[in-house]
Amino acid sequence: MPTIKTVAFIGLGVMGYPMAGHLAKQGLTTRVYNRTASKAEAWVNDYGGSAHPTPRDAASGADLVLLCVGNDDDVRDVTTGENGVLHAMGNGSFLVDHTTASADLALELDAACRERGVAFIDAPVSGGQQGAENGALTVMCGGQQAHFDTVEPLLAHYARAVTLMGGASSGQLTKMVNQICIAGLVQGLAEGLHFAEQAGLDQQRVIDVVSKGAAGSWQMENRHKTMIADEYEHGFAVDWMRKDLAICLAQARRFDATLPTTALVDQFYADVQRQGGGRWDTSSLLKRLRKAQ
Repeated sequence: MPTIKTVAFIGLGVMGYPMAGHLAKQGLTTRVYNRTASKAEAWVNDYGGSAHPTPRDAASGADLVLLCVGNDDDVRDVTTGENGVLHAMGNGSFLVDHTTASADLALELDAACRERGVAFIDAPVSGGQQGAENGALTVMCGGQQAHFDTVEPLLAHYARAVTLMGGASSGQLTKMVNQICIAGLVQGLAEGLHFAEQAGLDQQRVIDVVSKGAAGSWQMENRHKTMIADEYEHGFAVDWMRKDLAICLAQARRFDATLPTTALVDQFYADVQRQGGGRWDTSSLLKRLRKAQ
């Protein structure tokens, strides 16, 4: 398998910043780019490596380029745009996209990479900022087995599970399943806590009991305390969740898949946005119910 010694990481948000840090801590030569240059400079101060003025500059000479940006248009800008990484990547190098984006984009990038002799893996992640910081993300990959086998050991530096789901776009399709499931779970947790509050029960004691049974979930374990305290200035933002659910719903229409709960929860998140909660954590669905009283 090819030896990867130099990596470039494009996008240093709440996820990318610690993910790139884990790579640098493993002794890899790490080149970074961020749209806000001061963030890249801060990363270099924390981890070493080097900051670069464009994605193209960061990718120059890199064996592996990783992306973690906002949406489909952002990915296109940093890959095939005027200063995109593909203009600098050489034959035999690897491109891994950690952005949660559309399946169409994954197929588009796979084709663009094939033309240049670049191996492509779509690899969206789950686990949130805490998972990124603790190196405990779940990574869902789409691409060729041989390419996956080369990059998997590096992705494992910030993940507890890295799994190849199939060919190109399979990672993105699996991430859609993840977001569909989360939408229903968070709404159910919000309704349960709301019901407990209205019934005059001690919400914490309720969670202590039901979390030990079939109702338990990651969302319940990690979000119930802040939900009870009506605190939402943390975690995965409602704006980003609505972006993800729009991708899910659009893809479902193509498959003729019926997602009534997902569509309904998406509209509940629209209500939260109208409350001014676009940057609140997705668990703010409870705040919507409290406001409806």
